[in-house]
Amino acid sequence: MADQLSDRGKRILEAVIEDYIATAEPVGSRTITRSHALALSPATVRNVMSDLEEMGLLASPHTSAGRIPTEKAYRLYVNSILEVKNITRDKKDEIRRRCQMAGKDPAQVLKETSRLLSTTSSYMGVVMAPRPASSVFHQIEFVKLPGKRVLAILISKNGTVQNRLVQVDEDIRQEDLVRMANYLTDQLQGLTIAQVRERILNEMNSEKVRYDSLMARALALSEQTINTGNPELFLEGQANILDQPEFSDAGRMREIFRAFEKKSLLLDLFDRAMQADGVQIFIGSESHLLKMEGMSLITSTYMTGKDTVGVLGVIGPTRMGYGRVIPIVDYTAKLISRLLETE
Repeated sequence: MADQLSDRGKRILEAVIEDYIATAEPVGSRTITRSHALALSPATVRNVMSDLEEMGLLASPHTSAGRIPTEKAYRLYVNSILEVKNITRDKKDEIRRRCQMAGKDPAQVLKETSRLLSTTSSYMGVVMAPRPASSVFHQIEFVKLPGKRVLAILISKNGTVQNRLVQVDEDIRQEDLVRMANYLTDQLQGLTIAQVRERILNEMNSEKVRYDSLMARALALSEQTINTGNPELFLEGQANILDQPEFSDAGRMREIFRAFEKKSLLLDLFDRAMQADGVQIFIGSESHLLKMEGMSLITSTYMTGKDTVGVLGVIGPTRMGYGRVIPIVDYTAKLISRLLETE
């Protein structure tokens, strides 16, 4: 599509998109000639805009003589026209300061990261924590509680902590719980949580466990502790969407917020984003989520070492400032990757 556009067509399309991003109002030919140094008459601009409309890049709202970009236009703009801005040193310093991990649980850092993405972009920040199954086992602890209950504490190598209350059939002495935890920690070091679960299930069916009641109880306790389910999803700044004029319709907003409440939909989308490293951009219906029409998602994966472990990003209207948001998402993901690596 970009190859079919003349330089003049690209410049006018860029002008329409940038004006619409700034104002959320349909853009007319006179507006373009007044605000952009194109050295073209309104009539010439109008003719080019008509051509762009025939190509499916612009649309004419019924209530205005101006035009607005289509999803197809935004995709062409992002792929072929957009010049991504450099993130300022002050902005980098702010992101680094707010993402510092010293003394914090990784979940706190990821939650703060989603809040940071929201405030720096003025849209909605989203962070998908590492899937429990992909985390690497570091240590397990058992603490005896009243009423035949045990607090199981699972610590991953990246610092993530899972706490689980487990009901047991009989009282277990604290010294036995310590022995169980030490045995499991020694046996399971370096395995992912998914591998840990598989190892535990295999061991529970092994012949030697039948003759070692302490080992059997240790494995039974740990089996109830391990969680390989969905990762946590942190959303911040949903109210920022309310400030966008294109979402002033109350019914439309209810649909969007209901979609956000169904985190499984966003998890599916983020799982798709996990399939490729670096920044990805989903524009409107490209997300394949009906309720996301009219909205875009900019994501980037973050890593520990060579392994992709999670995704973070920004959700906003298709009319978002891509050139400003892309470097924020990209820099934040790289910073989180470095911080996780050093922990």
